[in-house]
Parts: sequence; C-alpha cells; structure tokens
Amino acid sequence: MSVKFAVIPAAGLGSRFLPATKAIPKELIPLVDKPLIQYVVEEAYEAGIETVVLVTHAAKSALENHFDVQYELETELEQRNKLALLGIARNTLPAGMNIVSVRQGKALGLGHAVACAAPVVQNNPFAVLLPDVICYQPAQNATAQLVAAYAQHQTSVIALQSVPPSEVHKYGIAGVDEAGKITQLIEKPAVDKAPSNLAVLGRYLFTPRILQALAQTQRGVGGEIQLTDAMQALLQHETMRAATFTGEVHDCGDKLGFLAATLTFAQRHPELGAAFKAQLKQALME
Repeated sequence: MSVKFAVIPAAGLGSRFLPATKAIPKELIPLVDKPLIQYVVEEAYEAGIETVVLVTHAAKSALENHFDVQYELETELEQRNKLALLGIARNTLPAGMNIVSVRQGKALGLGHAVACAAPVVQNNPFAVLLPDVICYQPAQNATAQLVAAYAQHQTSVIALQSVPPSEVHKYGIAGVDEAGKITQLIEKPAVDKAPSNLAVLGRYLFTPRILQALAQTQRGVGGEIQLTDAMQALLQHETMRAATFTGEVHDCGDKLGFLAATLTFAQRHPELGAAFKAQLKQALME
C-alpha cells in the first residue's frame, strides 16, 4: 500500500515558549517567514502525502484557520492588485492536499495523540511528523526517505540520527542491528542504560498495527502514553526498520534550537539571505 496519510500531533500548550505562546499556537511561530507547521505540511506533501490529520485541542483553532481560505484578506489583496501576496495567502496548503482536524481531549502524551487519528487513518499506513522538529535535506526530505523505505520493505520505518552521549536522556533511543532492523526502543534512558546514541528524531512511518499497540499501551514516563512504548510492543509482532537521516535537524521546540534554525534558514532564504548574511557579518565584527 502507498502512504497517503500523515498525522501531525499539535495539541501541546507550548509552555516552553511562554509568553509568545499564551495566545498563539507554538506551531504558528514563524521560522523566518513561514510558520513551523507549514514547513512540516509541505514536507509531507513533497513525500506524496494526500491527507494530513492535525491532532489539536480547543484553544488551537488558529492552526486550522491558517490552512483555510481567508476570503476577506484575499479579496482585499486582489482588489489592491497585490498578486504576489495573494498567491502566498492562497498557497498555505498545497494544491490537492486535504487537512482533517481531530481533538485530543486530554493531555495524555504523544502516543495518545497519535491514537486520536485512528478514525481517519483507519487501516492504512501513515507517517507521523512532529511539528516542532524541522528537517532539511534538499535531495530527499525525511518523510520521503521513510516513504521510499516503506515501499521497499512494507514495514514500519523510523528516522534516526546520532546525538552526543550528553543528550541521550532527552530522546527515545533505538538499538539497531547490522541489517538495519530496530531491536530495542527506550524512552529517555540514562546514557548508561541506552542501547546506542541513535535518537528518534520526530519522523515515523507506521503500519496500522501501531494503533492496536497504542490501544493496549499503559501510561509510562511522565504518566503519559508514550509512543516509544507502543513501538517497543510492536517489535514483538513485526519488523521495524531504521532510516538514518543525514540532513539537518532543528529542534524548534527549544528556544536555543529555534534561534539556531532561524539563523540557518535566514541565510539561505532566496530573497533575504544575502542581505541577512551581510548584517550578520557586520554584527559579529562589532
């Protein structure tokens, strides 16, 4: 089966970015000139995804509005002949892509958020993209790599990236054998308990069997239903493969990571990049 669905869990409160996120969803914070979630939706589209399931909560209707038609704005831009801006306003959602929104009524963790999408994805394979993780690889994006691996192996595929030992405790960590099969998954282990330094980076591709595993997963670390725990259970029933991602990965859920991403993306922006580099160089010399 081809992969046509993606789930984007976006129900978190964004408390690490307060006060910016008091009234604005974290996923709408702009990385240079586009909100974080738009980068992720475009990544899914480029990988061949046709339907994105946003998992949100009651205070985040602005996410749905961002991808909807804004008649008043579009009419105003059209009447003023601001056609370039009109095109930008109309193209927040790629042509032919569908956005479906479901609610996560209780904050019970990432695994619970993914399970909330079950009525939409049903018995289909689907990708999961964390919206505060921005990946960059111009040749083939992270989700496209997972889709290609799934087409070859017809089993769940998880994107991994090496992290320093000092950061192992921040991530789900995978053990991987020589054939590229995942043998073990542990959520945020101490470095001496970790099977490797290969971290789950926020891009997944699952067979629908993960939904059965999530339905049986009990609360784990932090009292939440952990996706990593369900993945570990899934290993008892099917092979799960690793896809080592070698492109850029920016943790934009962290203030310092977001600032680093802003510097990187601003320097290669087609319109702003050259001028920004000049200003940055001047600032560093002062």
